[in-house]
Amino acid sequence: MRTTLDLNENLLEEAMRIIGEKTKTNMIHKALTDYINKSKTRGIFAYGGKMDLNIDLDHLRGRG
Repeated sequence: MRTTLDLNENLLEEAMRIIGEKTKTNMIHKALTDYINKSKTRGIFAYGGKMDLNIDLDHLRGRG
């Protein structure tokens, strides 16, 4: 999909240099993918310590 964006050129060039991407398109794809993955990870961490799984590890390992 083609889209016209008004981006800060210095910011984009710095990101491309740091990440090592050669094209602006690849840089935008990488940034969006990373942002989505980080957002999903934060959502998973929100459940930390809030789920009682009631798992018997000895039983699962065949010791019980």
